[in-house]
Amino acid sequence: MEAFNSVVISQMPFLLGGLWVALQLLALLLILGLGLGLGIALMEVYGHWTLRWAGILFERIFRGIPALVLLLLFYYGVTEFIELSAFTSAVLALGLRSAAYQSQIFRGVIQTVPAGQMAAARAMGMPKHKAVFHIILPQALRQAIGPWTNEFSSELKATSLAYVIGVVELTRQGRYIISSTQGNVLLVFAVVAALYFVANWLGNQLLYKLERSLALPGFETRRDD
Repeated sequence: MEAFNSVVISQMPFLLGGLWVALQLLALLLILGLGLGLGIALMEVYGHWTLRWAGILFERIFRGIPALVLLLLFYYGVTEFIELSAFTSAVLALGLRSAAYQSQIFRGVIQTVPAGQMAAARAMGMPKHKAVFHIILPQALRQAIGPWTNEFSSELKATSLAYVIGVVELTRQGRYIISSTQGNVLLVFAVVAALYFVANWLGNQLLYKLERSLALPGFETRRDD
């Protein structure tokens, strides 16, 4: 108890500061991944064959390279030509990787919408791009929330890798505390793990509620909480 009070309680503001940095990183990389991933999915499903293959190439490359290697490539490679901070390098590396994974989520849900809906829209004279944005995507994006929770959880945990390029997020703050207190490794990392768990649990609960609130009759994904 003495170690808990002297180490954890006194250092909690630093750990929460590190968690805040991790959440900022998570939000930015997911936004980047969402926009780019949706665009790639549309390219793969509806684009010209050149766009389709460009999307496939992007997806295969960024899904095939480990997150840690991407972080090192962006921080030590891209910064040879463009000045980037460690945080920005992490957003780009993890965001592009997330885009590759999210593109497959969106591609899958877009293809679950019955093809007859596109055919009916086109038969009524609606341009293809309007049919996609007004008929296909509203249905598909609702169905994407469930599998997207997995991406949220995966990327939250991946933010811990950013410590290797100097981003002072939760894991690095834990390492600093261990160094400054000369020990307490198990205790500090147990608290770090608990903070990641709570953040992950709360995020998933919010996404589950969003999924239920946007569910369409006949398209619900049954979930036992």
